[in-house]
Amino acid sequence: MSGEVKPESVSLSPLGAAAAPEQEPLCIFGTGDLGRSLGQRLLQTGYRVVYGSRRPHSCGPLPQGAQVLSHAAAAQSASLVFICVHREHYDFLETLAPQLMGKVLVDLSNNLKKGIYPETNAAYLQRLVPGADVVKGLNTLSAWALQNGPLAGKQVFLCGDSAEAKQAVAELATRLGLSVLDRGALSAARELEDFPLQLFPQWRLPLCLAVGLAAFFFFYLLIRDVIYAYVEQGQDISYRITVTLGNKVFPIVSLIMLSLCYLPGVLASFLQLYRGTKYRRFPDWLDRWMLCRKQLGLVALGFAFLHVLYTFIISIRYAVRHKLISRVVDEMKKNKTTPFDFDNTEAWGTDSFYMLGVLGFFLYVLLGLTSLPSVGGSLSWREFTFIQSKLGHLTLFICTAHGYIYGWNKFLRPSTYKWWTPPGYMLCLVVPSVVLLLKLLLLLPCVDRSLTRIRQGWERTEPREEKCEIKATNL
Repeated sequence: MSGEVKPESVSLSPLGAAAAPEQEPLCIFGTGDLGRSLGQRLLQTGYRVVYGSRRPHSCGPLPQGAQVLSHAAAAQSASLVFICVHREHYDFLETLAPQLMGKVLVDLSNNLKKGIYPETNAAYLQRLVPGADVVKGLNTLSAWALQNGPLAGKQVFLCGDSAEAKQAVAELATRLGLSVLDRGALSAARELEDFPLQLFPQWRLPLCLAVGLAAFFFFYLLIRDVIYAYVEQGQDISYRITVTLGNKVFPIVSLIMLSLCYLPGVLASFLQLYRGTKYRRFPDWLDRWMLCRKQLGLVALGFAFLHVLYTFIISIRYAVRHKLISRVVDEMKKNKTTPFDFDNTEAWGTDSFYMLGVLGFFLYVLLGLTSLPSVGGSLSWREFTFIQSKLGHLTLFICTAHGYIYGWNKFLRPSTYKWWTPPGYMLCLVVPSVVLLLKLLLLLPCVDRSLTRIRQGWERTEPREEKCEIKATNL
């Protein structure tokens, strides 16, 4: 019994705790919203955080678990320092040059406008502390983004003259769940500091295109419907400008924007067929076009929503109710009823028109939902591609058929062409019809096989001997 170990003599400790060295803290200069949010995120990730403040004892509430020291003491305790203060308050860093010697300084600052200062904030910081390694980065993260939700998938940019310093910051950012892109030397800091000042850079082209199309078709339909009725028939129907014209413009713009969302992919496929390889860059205009396809689709969905809402209020408009009541009153005064025979063809056309509209809008919404990161991230690449490509082209086909059925019995009527101009829905069917026709050509067996070989990495080194009615090189 003397050789037994008594329970009270056993010292329980975490496995390997004695060998694990104490982790070096990370220093943050700045106790504002950005500094507090960054510190909270670092603490949640498992880092030790030390704040440097001019007033360590009265700097306001900070994340629980963080330590507050003076600037000099905090700088000495860490080898990586985050600068979360405005450029106007950088002066105190010059006095800390000895303590910051050999440290990595991460500049997170941004400016309110472009071109305020002759040199970038990062270059100014490097000039104040020449012995430190300045890395410009993480400046595209806001305090709100750090406080709310996961950071997984968010892209941040880094630049700096020291590869070791950038590597240290990149490893930290990767541990936070961020995707890091190295932009090169510190001279690229101007580009990084201008990123947060850009206003909807990827939305600019889709929004300008949508506004331009809406303005064009609005004035086009204003001339054809309102002004034509006033000049040729002496009728004042200007009240239709607010609802009727809008309900014609919205679906037109929506269908054109949706077709423009899938047109660049078709053009890219034909370009690959023409070149015989997938290893050459697309032209810059096509590359920019393809990068904003998501925004084009979402703008198209927005106009489709407006079309649906406007359609719901048509039946409760005063003009529609007055027209129906006036017809009933006239028949009562004349003591007769207007013969109303059931038209089976018209019934089929109307029901098909509404059915395609409802189904097309449902697929529209499905495409919009899967484009959200929270939804698209839960799908596999094959599932996402199936929805966005296969169902996307099906949506375009259904919405185009919805437009064709709307005017199936109006195409050959002379009264349809007011002042020898086609109606708006005819014009909007041109682009989607071209897209669907080109897509159909790509689905031909010989063309599809050629495109598959190219995308699998085959190079066209000699003419094919395969017989095909439509040669890929002639598309």
